[in-house]
Amino acid sequence: MDPRETLRIAGRSIRAHRLRSTLTVIGIVIGIASVVVFASFGASVEASVVGQIGGTNANNVYLLPAETDDEGPPGGAGFAQPVFTERDVRELSELEGVRTVIPRGIVQVSSVEHDGRTVAQRQVTATTPNTFRAESVVAGRGFQRGAAEVVLNERAAASFPGNLTVGDEVTVRFTSGEPANLTVVGIVSGTRGGFLTSFGSAQSRYYVPTEPYYRTTTESPTLGVDQRAYPQVTVVTEPAAATTARDRVAAYVPTSDAVRLLPTGFEVSVQTSGDVIEEIQDVIDRITRFVTGIAVIALVVGAIGIANITLVSVTERTKEIGIMKAVGATNRDTMQLFLTEAVLLGGLGAAVGVPLGLLVGFGAAEYADVAFTLPWNWIGFSVVMGVTTGVVAGLYPAWRASKVDPIEALRYE
Repeated sequence: MDPRETLRIAGRSIRAHRLRSTLTVIGIVIGIASVVVFASFGASVEASVVGQIGGTNANNVYLLPAETDDEGPPGGAGFAQPVFTERDVRELSELEGVRTVIPRGIVQVSSVEHDGRTVAQRQVTATTPNTFRAESVVAGRGFQRGAAEVVLNERAAASFPGNLTVGDEVTVRFTSGEPANLTVVGIVSGTRGGFLTSFGSAQSRYYVPTEPYYRTTTESPTLGVDQRAYPQVTVVTEPAAATTARDRVAAYVPTSDAVRLLPTGFEVSVQTSGDVIEEIQDVIDRITRFVTGIAVIALVVGAIGIANITLVSVTERTKEIGIMKAVGATNRDTMQLFLTEAVLLGGLGAAVGVPLGLLVGFGAAEYADVAFTLPWNWIGFSVVMGVTTGVVAGLYPAWRASKVDPIEALRYE
């Protein structure tokens, strides 16, 4: 039978039962649309996060204590262990290919006061001026080393009536009761400037210079003298030498004070932005595959619907099949006709489901404030799945139609 004639007859059969065909296709549409929604949203989040890290922190190496069996993200258990001494900071900064080393420490405080109002604050972060980059500062500048200055994130600025602005004075009260009068010199964004800048938007954060406010010390096992010690350091490497510099940093770690100061069960974690990106991609891929797997259930339901409607069609058109075979149609022609009808239903579901899924995925990306990314591989997969569902669902009914005896079919009422 001419393929065009097969398509015409199959299309006519579908149009003759529009409501039944529409209800059958809805299952496929829901399945395809669900796959595309979850895949596109996952791809959008992944592209946004990876773009931020790769674009702004591609040459950073992060050193921090981590439990040897901890598979969680940086910042888990052991994050507050102050083990990186001033000696480690100096030795790391002298490695070839290293641009700068940024230590970070925690200073315990009880409150922050401004204009007669007091807000509770448990800690502030002590670091160095080079932790602030132009793209993360939304107002003012970073503080200067040794100055009575403070930088805060936007949430901290909004914690006082009228918001804190550059030039305001605040009083940070340490847990010892000692106050420190500081000038606000900068406001940093919790979302701009890179994913791992840790300026954070969910909590109020204050940043002060390590000199003179950070006083946590420990004895350097190498030098035998007390030095400042930090729980985390970030090594910023030269972009052109990021890989070799990371290897040098990793080679230094076994000789560092940090390794000797760590308690049993901890190790120094050396991670680059690329390592973090791989972990994030792996997590997002797993979530996408899991959720998409659930959506495939709708495709199975749709396939059952196509098989059912095609079987009903074979029964209803038994006499028509007998006439076709009486005028020369072969078993192959009959099978081809019903298989084409099933494939058309599956293809129609994909044709409607893909744009519908993209539309919902675009809305979800807009709601999450991430750039929409087209998941081309998942779109292709969805189209193939729609057509394949039609083929699989239509195989048995088409085979059954091809086996109809023409004599018995002509007698069928």
